[in-house]
Amino acid sequence: MSEKYPTLPNAPITEALVDIRCKLPKGFNLDQFKSIGSKITREYSIEKTMKFHETKIDVKDREQSVTTHDKINGYRYESSNGTKIVQLRDDGFTFNRLKPYKNWDEVRDEALQLWNYYKELVQPVFISRIAVRYINNLNIPMPIIDFRDYLTCPPEVPEGLPQGIISFFYRVVIPAPDPRITAIITQALEPKVDFKDNLPIILDIDVIKFTPDGFLEEDILAILEKLRNFKNQIFFKSITKKLLETYQ
Repeated sequence: MSEKYPTLPNAPITEALVDIRCKLPKGFNLDQFKSIGSKITREYSIEKTMKFHETKIDVKDREQSVTTHDKINGYRYESSNGTKIVQLRDDGFTFNRLKPYKNWDEVRDEALQLWNYYKELVQPVFISRIAVRYINNLNIPMPIIDFRDYLTCPPEVPEGLPQGIISFFYRVVIPAPDPRITAIITQALEPKVDFKDNLPIILDIDVIKFTPDGFLEEDILAILEKLRNFKNQIFFKSITKKLLETYQ
């Protein structure tokens, strides 16, 4: 049974995403993704081609040759207001919800609706990975005397050294109680000249379930809920009551 956490009217979420990785049938034509684009064009009116840069190095008779080219690996569709993105790729599907964030139900339901378009078209051979990721800008009020007032696992400087912190990056990967679920937790502060009223500390929580054997389609909803519940547990245990109150 999942723990109950409060709904935050002013949640610091800047982006939430649902990611499903799968293997496509051999010979699938990526241009077929455009048929999904035509279905969702009213809501997702901006189409962009997704590419990755491929480099090939050949060595023959002690001579080395390098060739590079861009390869299309999918299509990206964005809403006109820039708050929603769907990625249809040769390795899977991603739904991104940017600010303003409403609630998990909206993210989950729209992601699953778009995933249904994807899997009905693609007919994936198997689903190997499912993830829920939330990126938060904690916006801690200035001035800050002690990070411990806001973060349960704050950055620390060894005693005897200047205690000011200009930037930091902290990343840890932890297991969940459920098999094959892990979470990547990242806390970071990028250097800036002027932080003004708030300190933009990023708390990035990426919860992933992976299996080489493949997931059943009917299990996806339950898996997403498990991932989201673990994400919530991590978030609420990463911040103090004092910081939590600023989001309520």
